Amino acid sequence: MNMTLLKAFIILLLGTAIGFTWSHFRSSPDPLPLPDIDSTKKKPLYWVAPMDANYRRDQPGKSPMGMDLIPIYDEGSNRQDHGPGAVKIAAHIVNNLGIRTAQVESKTLHDDISTVGYVQYDEDKLIHIHPRIDGWVETLYVKAAGNPVKKGQALYTLYSPELVNAQEELMIALKRQDRSLIKSARNRMTALHLSTEFIRELEREREVQQTITFYSPQEGVVSDLNIREGFYVQPGNTLLSIAQLNQVWVEAEVFERDAALIRKGLPVTMTLDYLPGKLWQGMVDYVYPSLNNKTRTLRVRLKFDNSDHQLKPNMFAQIVIHANKREHVTLVPKESVIRTGKQDRVVLALGDGQFKSVAVKIGRVNTNDIEILEGLTPGDTVVSSAQFLIDSESSKTSDFKRIDSKHRDSSTSDSIYERATVTGRIRSIDLKKRHMNIDRDAIAQWNRPAANADFLVDKGVHLEPFQPGDLLIFTFEVRENLTIVDISPASGERLTTQQPEAQ
Repeated sequence: MNMTLLKAFIILLLGTAIGFTWSHFRSSPDPLPLPDIDSTKKKPLYWVAPMDANYRRDQPGKSPMGMDLIPIYDEGSNRQDHGPGAVKIAAHIVNNLGIRTAQVESKTLHDDISTVGYVQYDEDKLIHIHPRIDGWVETLYVKAAGNPVKKGQALYTLYSPELVNAQEELMIALKRQDRSLIKSARNRMTALHLSTEFIRELEREREVQQTITFYSPQEGVVSDLNIREGFYVQPGNTLLSIAQLNQVWVEAEVFERDAALIRKGLPVTMTLDYLPGKLWQGMVDYVYPSLNNKTRTLRVRLKFDNSDHQLKPNMFAQIVIHANKREHVTLVPKESVIRTGKQDRVVLALGDGQFKSVAVKIGRVNTNDIEILEGLTPGDTVVSSAQFLIDSESSKTSDFKRIDSKHRDSSTSDSIYERATVTGRIRSIDLKKRHMNIDRDAIAQWNRPAANADFLVDKGVHLEPFQPGDLLIFTFEVRENLTIVDISPASGERLTTQQPEAQ
């Protein structure tokens, strides 16, 4: 009896608990449905190898190096289409790469030509001292090169039998009082560089001098001294040279590309390590008529005042020649231009993390800026650091034959495009968007290797007969996008056997 009551009591408790739970569940609001993970997750377009973007697969797997393939997703329709060559970089990658940008500006270009030069004597005022006769140097008053001399200062004393004979002839003419002989004797002594004062003194004293002293014709410094006391000299010898330092020349050289800007009279600024912080102002004195055939440089002679004699010959100088300035020139920072020798490029920052490498035509180059003749307009934004990394990625997906349409010369007709005909195999096709992804063969006329590229199809071309895997011959034009204007089936296999590179 007791066991029966106990069982009944337990059954009653269980029934009560179940009823309470059921009533509570009925009264509570409906639970939120679990999110459909598959519905929110984007489906990858394809998978690529981390170390080789050309290795693509339609499903996950391993790369030839054993690394997991990386999924590539659709960027979405809200992304603006900037044509082939545009790449998108995530914000955190932009930050990690240290990408910096700069504005394309229209401003004044100062054609300042920087070069180096060497200080020289002003050769217009350089005097060389030569003897007019044979003789011996008896006394030398200037002992070393570099010594200063005054005008009229004694330089050397010379003994010469010919000078003695010239004096004796004058004495004979004076005794005979023959005016023609006197005049002839005077002219001969003058031709031998004997001074007028010496001749007058000789006529007054009537005494022949065995040695004759010669004097400096100008003030300056001795630049070359080639004699010593006791030397035998002849008319062909250069005894010494006297230069002036009140004004100096500076010999400089400029590159051939700057030669057209150089002309006589341009202002020049000079600095020297000898006196840091001090500037010398001068001018272009002479432009030499020929270039150095080895260095391809043009010699330029500059002139500077040197009244305090601080500039000394053979000093090394930094030169800036201020050529004419030009207004309203399109300029970009010098570091933003990628110069390959055959083509000059910049990387445009298109906004929203998108970048594109475009070709430009450059003009003048100065210390900080480069002139852009074609390819950019003021207000564009270019990448000034890490552009080499972006350029290499952009070049993979662009045929790189034409700049974006907004950067084309307005004088070029929009109906003229570069065109090529090539064989290729369809990788994917979108009939609605009229878009095809094709592995194309090499383009010999452009010297372009085989590559994978995206193409738009002109409205007049029928796409319905084609499907992925078909081999075809197509003609495309380089417009804002690569646009197919003619297409036809092709038979046989492709001649290109190498793996096409992503362009």
